[in-house]
Amino acid sequence: MSPDSNHADQAPSPRTEKTQGRRFASWQEHHGWSAAASLRRLASRPLGSLLTIAVMGLALALPLAFYLLLGNVQKLGETLGQSQAISVFMQPDQGAQQAQLLAKQLGERPEVASVIVKTPQQGMDELAKMQGFTGALKTLDSNPLPYVLQLQPHEEQGAAVIGQLVADIRGMHSVDMVQDSGTWRQRLDALLAVGNRAVLVLASLLILAALLVVGNTVRVDIASRHEEIGVLLLIGASGAFVRRPYLYAGIWYGLFSGILAALLAIAIEFALADPVAQLSQAYDGKLQVGGLPLWLLLAVPLAAAVLGWIGARLVSAWQLRKAA
Repeated sequence: MSPDSNHADQAPSPRTEKTQGRRFASWQEHHGWSAAASLRRLASRPLGSLLTIAVMGLALALPLAFYLLLGNVQKLGETLGQSQAISVFMQPDQGAQQAQLLAKQLGERPEVASVIVKTPQQGMDELAKMQGFTGALKTLDSNPLPYVLQLQPHEEQGAAVIGQLVADIRGMHSVDMVQDSGTWRQRLDALLAVGNRAVLVLASLLILAALLVVGNTVRVDIASRHEEIGVLLLIGASGAFVRRPYLYAGIWYGLFSGILAALLAIAIEFALADPVAQLSQAYDGKLQVGGLPLWLLLAVPLAAAVLGWIGARLVSAWQLRKAA
């Protein structure tokens, strides 16, 4: 037998290719019919569909709202804590020469970005500008304020390095007291870490709730058409064929609820716009509060559609096994 004859035997016949083409066209046509039929079925019972979509949308919008809140609290902390300055109060008997010498010594340390020396007179002038201190300052015979050094660490320095720097400064004999303004930022970061973990847990629970809502809706729909499904199975319809309209129903539920969740998140941003503008104005415009990123708002409906498909897939497979 020649090689050409072997090749001819292995090549698919035109009839086989034609059959495969018809099967693919039929499969494609049934997908289109299932998508349209499931959408029409949702529209035929508007109240029930809207309630299901509203419950899922609210469940998905809550994590977005908490994510928005935590993100803006973090930005607030970054704005207020841009300067993790360390204030070094010198002993009252230390003069300008000792202050300049200590400032030069600390400025040479690699973890320190800059050092500013504030004289007692500058401190007194700042107190005089504060309401309620003017009268009290006039009664003083002399200036009791010490020299103060304001240290600005490098931004890339970690909390351990800054803590060691503060400990070293406190051990110097010419230093009376050290105030580390970065401590509150560390506490805020710890609280934000707890908040982020809480949001993840809450999002997981709400996603599970959305799965259960879709699953229960599809379960009720399948139960109401039990006899019709039984007939389809008897005449040889495959499980995928019977299941397909319900999978598209889950996709529609998820897609519409995701769109609703994104719209609710945008509405929350608009509702907070005026108070946020007033808060930013109180900080001289330094506070920049942002909204949810566009990619996240676009990803929510797609992720919700996948979520709806998963819920419908799990429940429909279980229900069809019972029907079979």
